[in-house]
Amino acid sequence: MHMKMKEFHSTVAAVFLAVATVHFLRAVTGTSLMFGDTLIPMWASWLAVVVALYLGYNAYKLRP
Repeated sequence: MHMKMKEFHSTVAAVFLAVATVHFLRAVTGTSLMFGDTLIPMWASWLAVVVALYLGYNAYKLRP
């Protein structure tokens, strides 16, 4: 089964929106995030929100 381009772009946009939402909630609630022994700074989540929203928006715009 092949996914049509419109469905693909919609799915990608939804995934990026979900990623942005999770990072936004992390940043707003101040939840700590550890990757191994490294504490991920809060600014990284804010950056991830902006990047994920940008990528999701562009994926949505590319829908045929």
